[in-house]
Amino acid sequence: MKKEFTIQSTLTVATLIAIAAITRFLPHPANFTAIGAIALFGSARLNDKRLAFVLPIAAMLISDLFIPFGFIPSVYFSFVLIAVLGLTLRNTKNPLFIGAGSIASSLIFYIITNFAVWMGDNGVMYSKGIDGLWMSYIAAIPFFWNGLAGDLFFTAVLFGAYELITRSSLVSVKVKSK
Repeated sequence: MKKEFTIQSTLTVATLIAIAAITRFLPHPANFTAIGAIALFGSARLNDKRLAFVLPIAAMLISDLFIPFGFIPSVYFSFVLIAVLGLTLRNTKNPLFIGAGSIASSLIFYIITNFAVWMGDNGVMYSKGIDGLWMSYIAAIPFFWNGLAGDLFFTAVLFGAYELITRSSLVSVKVKSK
């Protein structure tokens, strides 16, 4: 079966992404945010691949205008890779695959952003040897657990809300047989 996505389903995804982006402004533990889930969900559920990348990144760019740290290239690079990962979830509703994608997105974010911190991104200085790299990753472990919890939580909320909404009479997603 192949899904035929409607304008209503695209608007549903866009609305869920916007709501998730707004949660960045609510009080939360460090790294317990929806950004990874936004990239994963958007690319998995938006039919237009260009929109699947543009919409989640635009939501983050707009919310970054109001966040003190602003634009950090390594965060956006990891965000794009998470969106690529989300493309592999386009044809599944399996919670195990979606959960595995969420865990993988947390690992992508952790590995890339902490490598960038080690390289000098964000003004934090670590020695350029392997010891400095390990120190960067070890120092970030508490943030990783918060990021993983946030990714799992927001991924479940976004994918779950989308399923509930599309199954209701509010949004129709037609299913065609091949």
